[in-house]
Amino acid sequence: MVTTPPALLIAGHGTRDDAGAEAFRAFVRELGRRHPELPVAGGFIELSPPPLGEAVAELVERGVRRFAAVPLMLVSAGHAKGDIPAALAREKERHPGISYTYGRPLGPHPALLSVLERRLDEALGSTARTPEDRADVTVLLVGRGSTDPDANAEVFKAARLLWEGRGYAAVETAFVSLAAPDVPSGLDRCAKLGARRIVVLPYFLFTGVLPDRVRQQAEEWAAAHPEIEVRSADVIGPEPELLDLVMERYREALEGDLRMNCDSCVYRIALPGFEDKVGAPQQPHFHPDDDGHHHHGHGHHHHGAHTHAH
Repeated sequence: MVTTPPALLIAGHGTRDDAGAEAFRAFVRELGRRHPELPVAGGFIELSPPPLGEAVAELVERGVRRFAAVPLMLVSAGHAKGDIPAALAREKERHPGISYTYGRPLGPHPALLSVLERRLDEALGSTARTPEDRADVTVLLVGRGSTDPDANAEVFKAARLLWEGRGYAAVETAFVSLAAPDVPSGLDRCAKLGARRIVVLPYFLFTGVLPDRVRQQAEEWAAAHPEIEVRSADVIGPEPELLDLVMERYREALEGDLRMNCDSCVYRIALPGFEDKVGAPQQPHFHPDDDGHHHHGHGHHHHGAHTHAH
């Protein structure tokens, strides 16, 4: 008898934008097509069909007893931390006998940063062919925005990782709702820092009401500041990197692959400009007060890289 691996349940935010909701549903279908060995279903927490409960019911009807739920979200805010776990707990009551594990949100993974970099290149077109061109470009990464400070901090982390090693003048951060700075304030800040060329980069997976608002606000600001060049980049979209990353989160959830902040660990992943650090041998710091060392204050201080077990 062939045992079916645990199913994959994709949990989305939901959007009032029909195209955005359809982009999610098409993404779930594509995951299922790529992985015929897996039952795959997806649903939303709010705003658009199908609801998450319907997706679970569909899996149960297909005979699924175990599944891994992956939040199709870039940052862990209220939805990923509270709403989805609560919805899953409710489904467990509705369908006795099912069990599930819950995966991590997606960002800021190097694979997604690569897609963001591609979106910037597309927005700049032939005007950013060389490193010198990039040194002239300020990026404004615009996140959804949350009442959760931790979630907003994650967007800043993504901005910093996007800046590292890629040669842009700066990567600034703004939010389209619920958190400051908003898009016009973010653009004002870029201008105060001396930016002459700005690319507004939406930190969103799919099209929707909020990414549309980001573009509209950028265009309005640009019209009022004709001396500054402002371009808008596209959302991440259903790229192969995103499909692969969801499967990586699925496998992590099944295998209990707990790790530190290791998606972006410079010793594991080749980050731009730091490729030589991958696999570098790790030595503990020498600490002069450590009893294991008998240097007795001769001032020796050997700096190796931090111990970093995986």
